[in-house]
Amino acid sequence: MFFKQLATKESSLSYFFGCGSLGKAVAVDVVAGDEEWFIEEAKKANVTISHVIDTHVHADHYSGGRALAKLAGAKYCLHESDADVVQFEFTPLTDNETIEAGNVVIKVLHTPGHTLDSICLLVTDKRRSEQPWFVITGDTLFVGSAGRPDLAGREQAMAGMLFDSLHAKLLTLPDETEIFPGHQAGSVCGAGISGKPSSTIGFEKRFNPGLHINSRDEFVRFLTSDIPPRPAEMNKMVAANIAA
Repeated sequence: MFFKQLATKESSLSYFFGCGSLGKAVAVDVVAGDEEWFIEEAKKANVTISHVIDTHVHADHYSGGRALAKLAGAKYCLHESDADVVQFEFTPLTDNETIEAGNVVIKVLHTPGHTLDSICLLVTDKRRSEQPWFVITGDTLFVGSAGRPDLAGREQAMAGMLFDSLHAKLLTLPDETEIFPGHQAGSVCGAGISGKPSSTIGFEKRFNPGLHINSRDEFVRFLTSDIPPRPAEMNKMVAANIAA
C-alpha cells in the first residue's frame, strides 16, 4: 500500500492512497488547483485513479474532486444524501458500503454532524491485516477537536448528531486505529485543532476534550459554546461546489 497526505490551502489535508502492486488508487478531499499533483503522483506510482471522494460538500474551499475525476476517468463520489443537494451526477456512497482498490479496502461510514452528508473512510490493507489500519475522518473528528456543527444552521441538532456519529462509528474502533483528518491548525472548521496532522483513536480518547464528555446534552453545550467565525466566502464556495 502507498499513502500520501497533501497539506494544502485553508489548512486542508487531502489524501492519495491505494494498491501499488495492482495499480489502483483513490483520492480524497481534493482542493481545486491541486488536480495535477494527483495526476503526477499516479504516474509516479504507475496506478490508475478509480475513485475521487469528497467527505462532504465543502464550505471552506473549492473542491477539485470533479475536475480530477474527469481528468483521470474516475468515479466522483459523495454520500447518497447529496442527490437532493448537488446539481450534477455523481456516484452515491452508502453507509457501510465497501470500495476495493486492489488490496486496499475502504469502508464508508456515514457520520452526520458537521454536515448531513459527512462520511469517514475506514481503510484496510489486506496484505497486512484484515483489521482496519486507519480512518480518514474528514471534518467529523480532528486531532484535538471535532467538527463545527453550525454550518447547516441547526447547531444544536447537528451537534447531537455528531455526538452519535462519534460514539457509534469512530470511538468503537480499536485504539491503535490511526486517524487522518480533513484539516489541521489554522482551519475554521473546528475550534482548537492541533497542528499535528494525524493521531490515533486511543490518543484522542485520552486527550481530545470533546471525547471526554459522555453526556449527549453536555457535549452539545460544549461544542456550541466556542464556534469559530464562518469561513470567508462560504456561501460562494458551497454554491460552486454544488453547481452543475
